[in-house]
Amino acid sequence: MKLNKNVWLSLSSIMVLSMIISCGVKKSDFKKENNVHESDGVSKPEWVSIFNGTDLTGWTIKIPGHPLGENFGNTLRVEDSILKIRYDAYGPEFNNRFGTVYFDRYLTDYRIKVEYRFVGETAPGAPNWGYRDSGIQFYGQTPATQKMDQAFPVCLEYNFHGGNGTDDRPLGAACTNGMFIEYNGQKNTTTCIAADVSKTFHGDQWVTAEIDVRDGKITHYVNGEEILNYANPTYNVENETAKMLITGSDAKVKGGYVSLQSNSHPIDFRKIELLEYK
Repeated sequence: MKLNKNVWLSLSSIMVLSMIISCGVKKSDFKKENNVHESDGVSKPEWVSIFNGTDLTGWTIKIPGHPLGENFGNTLRVEDSILKIRYDAYGPEFNNRFGTVYFDRYLTDYRIKVEYRFVGETAPGAPNWGYRDSGIQFYGQTPATQKMDQAFPVCLEYNFHGGNGTDDRPLGAACTNGMFIEYNGQKNTTTCIAADVSKTFHGDQWVTAEIDVRDGKITHYVNGEEILNYANPTYNVENETAKMLITGSDAKVKGGYVSLQSNSHPIDFRKIELLEYK
């Protein structure tokens, strides 16, 4: 059957249009799939070192009895790419100088990872519980609001314990100061809640501790293993300092500052990394 010129032109146009649409769909699908991956690549959170291994740029020190930013007795020092906390200038009495070193940014949803080890002997005059005791504090109050003689900020804490070579001294407890949390759906009635998985590390070995904070849910890890989870931190309205941090009538804790404790036993940190959820 012969087709006239106009029919051929019409059929050719239809075929070309079909090919364009088909290619367009495939290209669109490819781009869409690619964009998912590209989007994942852009939005995927990445670990960033927040300790430069040289000095304490980006961090602020607070030691009770001393102004914000004063590093009494060179308590915090960076040597050999390690952040060291030492008490050799404290003399015979520790005098409850429990220090804090704050990372200088307010954080909401994130994961933080530190590598630490206990070394040496507890500072003279320190309380017995100070033996191989430290921690990561988070959801903390603004550094500028910590009072001159305030020992600990309003915060939550992932508690570090180091073994004494014999006894079980598990790390990873969740401790609260001026806050409440929900553990197994119930508001805590004690200051500290022990980790569900008991882990004790003896000697001066390096330990990796992580905290995942997302949408009010908090999980503790040690050396990559989950050991505790809880949720929904709220300020304690009976705590005078915590009360100042409440906005309106909402006592929910929405974010805060991360800090490391100077709790009377020498400790080293060689890595401090942050991953922020966008």
